[in-house]
Amino acid sequence: MPRPSRSFRVEAVVLKHSDFGEADRLLSIYTRQRGKLRTIAKGARKPRSRKAGHLEPFTRVSLQLAQGRNLHIVSQAEAIDSYPALRESLIGLGHGSYVVELLDKFTYDEEENNPLYRLLVDTLTRLNRGDEPQLVLRYYEMQLLGLLGFRPELHKCVSCGAEIQPEAQYFSSSQGGVLCPACGLRAEGATPISLPALKYLRHFQRSSYRDATRAKPSPEVQREMETLMQHHLTYLLERGLNSPAFLRRVRGEQEKSD
Repeated sequence: MPRPSRSFRVEAVVLKHSDFGEADRLLSIYTRQRGKLRTIAKGARKPRSRKAGHLEPFTRVSLQLAQGRNLHIVSQAEAIDSYPALRESLIGLGHGSYVVELLDKFTYDEEENNPLYRLLVDTLTRLNRGDEPQLVLRYYEMQLLGLLGFRPELHKCVSCGAEIQPEAQYFSSSQGGVLCPACGLRAEGATPISLPALKYLRHFQRSSYRDATRAKPSPEVQREMETLMQHHLTYLLERGLNSPAFLRRVRGEQEKSD
């Protein structure tokens, strides 16, 4: 019987990298074919390396990998899309970093999820072409949670099962969704959520991206949704994310300069 090939090609998005040894680079990538993989690019930090420019975070690449003892080894790398518009500003870098960090934190190695890979690529493409970032990111969060089995309940009270009425409600991360006012007042740690914010989150959860882009939430509602989602994601992950804090600092500096 022929032995299985020790070399294979994947399409992937680079999630993060770190230095290793004198000239190598460790990479976490999310592939279309095999989910998340840990790899090493030998010599990638050398000045004349042909791989280095193709292996930056949130770059979509075609890679030839070889099976190593502990890590897959990058033997060839060719960028498919570097999403250049996201690299022109700190806010763009923050958005791209948030997208890949969130996926990295929620996924395990070698669990294939082609719809998740497609969502990742589509989200980076939407941000790169200049779509409204707040809508792109909220849609991404809601779709990602659904694909990973963390879809929050937004139509019935997660405590008593009552249909949610058109009024302000509460949201509980520990219970996994929305609470009616009566249950929300009794629930420890429940967060108030306005009716507009709830409607938009429902819209992002159930709609196609084309339909989702028709949403026009006010700046106040955008901030409310962002704060609620960051709290919820932090609860699910049991740890904070780095990129939201970076984005807040960049926005703060922009507001000071305006």
